[in-house]
Amino acid sequence: MASNYSSDTLLFLLCSFSFFGASMAALVQEQPLVLKYHNGALLKGTVTVSLIWYGKFTPIQRSIIVDFLQSLSSPKSPSPSAASWWKTTEKYETGASTLILGKQILDENYSLGKSLKNSHIVYLAAKGGYTGRSVNLVLTAKDVFVEGFCMSRCGTHGSSRGKIRFAYAWVGNSETQCPGQCAWPFHQPIYGPQTPPLVAPNGDVGVDGMIINVATVLAGTITNPFNNGYFQGPATAPLEAVSACTGMFGSGSYPGYPGQVLVDKSTGASYNAHGVHGRRFLLPAMWDPTKSACSTLV
Repeated sequence: MASNYSSDTLLFLLCSFSFFGASMAALVQEQPLVLKYHNGALLKGTVTVSLIWYGKFTPIQRSIIVDFLQSLSSPKSPSPSAASWWKTTEKYETGASTLILGKQILDENYSLGKSLKNSHIVYLAAKGGYTGRSVNLVLTAKDVFVEGFCMSRCGTHGSSRGKIRFAYAWVGNSETQCPGQCAWPFHQPIYGPQTPPLVAPNGDVGVDGMIINVATVLAGTITNPFNNGYFQGPATAPLEAVSACTGMFGSGSYPGYPGQVLVDKSTGASYNAHGVHGRRFLLPAMWDPTKSACSTLV
């Protein structure tokens, strides 16, 4: 199971920057970032994303995430768009991955309680069924505690075992548990430079933070669904398409600074991608195989 948008990684980078300073960081020559292809199957073509909502989400919160998923395959949004961000995944062998929304399952009564283990996530993901090329995405509400959440991860993805193998992912709402780790840069980080947080583009720190992590795990799932796709490092803790670019959102970014992004003059909200229904999102950098570098939208 891959760990994405790791809080440990973010905190390490923030602490490193705080210790060495920007001037010292500028003197360190960066090593080329290369995600090796391990010849495994990728999720290409039309991919169905089913959502399992665990716990209480408001209709507005659900609509923000649904709009984001639909934005990834919508060519009509103004530039820079969420669809153009997703288009980078086409460069990962064998063509495009077009996401379509599958079934949505609501579990508002916490059928497994409010403290979940990894096995519970797989159990919930299975409720989404199996439709060939598919991803079952479990989203947990702000009052649900998940094993490892906040301590070492903000979201994960993996695949089931057995005869029927399906890819799944999970992201939690960190609004009340650890926004400084999993909703940064919309909340001040726990460690590192205490720069003012950015204004969330959809007015919900927890859900806008979830968008960043959903983007991270979806890109990882598509390009490394079964732990033998694109990644760097050990398969048990890989750097993947987006998790290799942690903390980068705009040009000039460095650990603790998200970079130059777009700002709405009327609301002050920060974003770098347009989506459907007038939505705006802040999306992390993605590793571009043709450049062997992390690439931001702005």
